[in-house]
Amino acid sequence: MEESSKPLRYVDIGINLSDPMFRGHYHGKQAHDDDLDDVVQRAKDVGCAKFMVTGSDLVESEAALVFAMPPLACTLARQSSSTSTPGGPSKMIEDLRKLALESKEAGFTVAFGEIGLDYDRLFLSKKEPQLKYFEAQLDLAIEIGLPLFLHSRAASEDFERLLASRLDRLPKGGLVHSFTGTMEEMQRLVALGLDIGVNGCSMKTEENLEVVKAIPLERIQIETDGPWCEIRPSHASAKHLNGAPDLPKSVKKEKWQKGFMVKGRNEPVAIARVAHVIASIKEISVEEVCEAAWNNSIRMFGLGEQSQ
Repeated sequence: MEESSKPLRYVDIGINLSDPMFRGHYHGKQAHDDDLDDVVQRAKDVGCAKFMVTGSDLVESEAALVFAMPPLACTLARQSSSTSTPGGPSKMIEDLRKLALESKEAGFTVAFGEIGLDYDRLFLSKKEPQLKYFEAQLDLAIEIGLPLFLHSRAASEDFERLLASRLDRLPKGGLVHSFTGTMEEMQRLVALGLDIGVNGCSMKTEENLEVVKAIPLERIQIETDGPWCEIRPSHASAKHLNGAPDLPKSVKKEKWQKGFMVKGRNEPVAIARVAHVIASIKEISVEEVCEAAWNNSIRMFGLGEQSQ
């Protein structure tokens, strides 16, 4: 891997800044002061110039809109693995349509999602309701005209089938975020014209690393998915951290001090380490990874920039 000589710039395309942890709340209790501004500033200091705040239900989407001022934008929808909605599917779709149209018009929302299928969590929602909601939201995304921000876990056959019949009506396509699937799944998604979002959870195993190595540069985007999906010492990716930027000192939440990270709470500042690991796996420069991911994100989501 070659060292970069130019300033790097990042888009964190999946960051859950509306999560209470970034306000010091854990499991309903205030553990430390609100340090959201510090979290964002730390990321900016390493070159993270754009943030996409994820909304995965109506409450989270409305919360994400609070953050949607440059350099922050947001995604907006309801994740299909949680399908219990007061008023039923038609009310949910109508509420989403109203919120999406208003926020898109205001320039806040850049993607429709997080939506998808999660068959690992059938205890939250059975398969049939998931399929029904996912189809309805895909059709709504076409109506709204936003690129997709997608989630798939253990559901590749249904996921790909429902997408394949609709992608030609979505001019900006979409991204499968926090990808942890197989080589074959990745190749099929890329063949559909979708981008692949990579974070710490995407690089836990040796098999994961082989998949990331094979993702075409013109289809890769990077994310942290904070406060989750940190790169851990037990992950296969950890051996690729040699020479990566150091993270600020972290302490347990009970011993939090201003300027410190919190152990176990992933932050967008870690985007630099995700890019470093990808570059090491692919045996190319970090600059190459960052520029490709940046251009892919701007091409798909805009984010107030002109695509190259």
